[in-house]
Amino acid sequence: MTQRGRRRHRRGRKPSKVLLGFGVLAALTAIGVLSAGIWVLSVAAEAPPIEDLRPVDRGTSSEVFAADGTRLGYIQSDESRTPIKFDQVPDDLAEATIAIEDERFYEHGGIDLSAIARAAVENVEAGKVVQGGSTITQQLVRNLYITDPERNLERKIREAALAEELEDAHSKNWILGQYLNTASYGTIDGRTSVGVEAASQTYFNKSADELKLTESALLAGLPQSPSRFNPFINPTGAVERRNEVLQKMAEQGYISEGAADRASQAGLGLERGYRYETIREPYFFDYVSQDLISRYGVATVRRGGLKVYTTIQPALQNAAKDAIVNHGYTSDPAAAVVTVDPANGHIVAMASSGTYAQSNFNLAAQGHRQPGSAMKAYVLTTAIRQGVDPDATTYESKQLNLNLPEYGEWDVSTAEGSECNCPMTIREATQASDNTVFAQMDLDLGPENVRDTAYDMGIETTLDAVPAEGIGGLRIGVTPLEMANGYATLASGGIRNTPTAITNVEFPNGDSDEPKQGDRERVFSDGVAWEVTDILKGVVSGGTGTAANIGCPQAGKTGTTDDYTDAWFVGYTPKLSTAVWVGHPNARATLGTSAFGGTLAAPIWHDYMLTAKGDFCDDFPQPEDPAEYQRFYGKYANSGGASSDPYDPDSYSTDTTTPTTPTDTDTDTGTDTGGAYAPGLQDGADPGQ
Repeated sequence: MTQRGRRRHRRGRKPSKVLLGFGVLAALTAIGVLSAGIWVLSVAAEAPPIEDLRPVDRGTSSEVFAADGTRLGYIQSDESRTPIKFDQVPDDLAEATIAIEDERFYEHGGIDLSAIARAAVENVEAGKVVQGGSTITQQLVRNLYITDPERNLERKIREAALAEELEDAHSKNWILGQYLNTASYGTIDGRTSVGVEAASQTYFNKSADELKLTESALLAGLPQSPSRFNPFINPTGAVERRNEVLQKMAEQGYISEGAADRASQAGLGLERGYRYETIREPYFFDYVSQDLISRYGVATVRRGGLKVYTTIQPALQNAAKDAIVNHGYTSDPAAAVVTVDPANGHIVAMASSGTYAQSNFNLAAQGHRQPGSAMKAYVLTTAIRQGVDPDATTYESKQLNLNLPEYGEWDVSTAEGSECNCPMTIREATQASDNTVFAQMDLDLGPENVRDTAYDMGIETTLDAVPAEGIGGLRIGVTPLEMANGYATLASGGIRNTPTAITNVEFPNGDSDEPKQGDRERVFSDGVAWEVTDILKGVVSGGTGTAANIGCPQAGKTGTTDDYTDAWFVGYTPKLSTAVWVGHPNARATLGTSAFGGTLAAPIWHDYMLTAKGDFCDDFPQPEDPAEYQRFYGKYANSGGASSDPYDPDSYSTDTTTPTTPTDTDTDTGTDTGGAYAPGLQDGADPGQ
């Protein structure tokens, strides 16, 4: 072959190699595409059927209501969310969302391939991600079913497969409504608004169904980048994004160009809303919240969409706060008022000085303070339970200097040396709040019996069963709530209730729960309660509590602690039991030498209860089971007797019974450095008023 021929031959072979190369490339591409397709299908097949998936519970903010049905506030959480029905969503908001997020929403079947291609082109041209291709349905799948936060191709494939299933299972309006209830619209002050209702309340202080076109457009533009377009943080960016939404709405025929132009000229019109943050009666609200959490757990309470109905009565709450402020107790010294309904244990008022911003410590429910002579009601009740006749039994009113084998030395006196050095009946000693008589009586009755009576009546704080407790010397102290509930047992005729702040809890599925607070339990007869009440009436009508007299049947007891650091009046009518405490909130410092329960706490009680009682002015009912007395032989008593008719003190029985003496106690008396076991007039013991 000639050289020219060989050249022709070589030139003729080159095209065949090129074609072969293209053929191989095409084959490899086809294999790659086929393999990719098979991989995509296999990943999509791994997505479980949507009916087998449980949607992520985005939660709903729980609401708390007062007894009159008004809202006290929402349980605090890091998210605010109140789902609404689709027919509550304004058309402008639905259309704005479709226009900016998914313009072919009503045309595709869950995946919009053209949107994916368009987004890819724009992102390549921009050199960064400027547009997403996910449909509203895909975003809803992400909100409801995708828990893996990793952004990868496999997740996107599974997301697309589930989106198609979701479209087959639900209507477009259902999908759009669910999306509007689960999308995030930005975080303000650490709380994220989830759903359009929470967003509307946060940004515009109104419900979603009240939104205007400009407001709807602003919200519709937030989910793509809530932080970037947050109008409180970046108002300029928010305006630009809102106007972009308006332009899209015009382009897609939802509004006219003129309407879009006019709306674009408007300001943002923001009005910061605090619906999810505003709490009325925060101290009571916290009390309720902790009760709920102990019952249902944190997650359910904060995000379970509960509707909680409580016992607090706003009218009584306002009256209590007014009485506190009107007597000058705005911060320090402070005052606290608690009222319990004796019929059921409902806490109908819980108020105190100061503001929640100053301190979140609840003086009414958490403040353990020394009660002074207000503890004498438990000693008195113990005596009547043991059959001690209050009008026939006498003790010598005198300063005491005792050396007790079990308790050590005990010096007891009454305020300002007011002992009369004469015999006093129990009734007289109660009205005069004589410490020396009650100290002797506590020893005769048995300190452990006094402790048990206090527990029976509703005191929950640990007591040590030492004599000093009978005149107010407690190691820990008691709260106003405990004292109000303890005296409520007398008002209810000897039936103890567990104090409750919640009447009903409704769950989103329609179930309801009336939290069990404990059965009403009779702890002593109505005759015992009636006799104690009759004696405590005298404290108000002619004893140390006259400043509390409201002109209707009532009973109560004053309390003043050693060094005049705490002043109390705890009293009740047949309908309401109220404890009032006055003192320094952060220290046991004196209120002044004229600071008695009858001069500081009783006037607050008086002013508050004048309003709280309303028109009710009935007397306590006569007992069905009158108290019975027996002859009492106490070591310290001067005399004891029994009346055949406990309501006729002139008719005494000569019947004798086994003497009542103090029983031994197993109280530790050795090493308490706080002096809890020193039975004398220790810190907290009442000077006698």
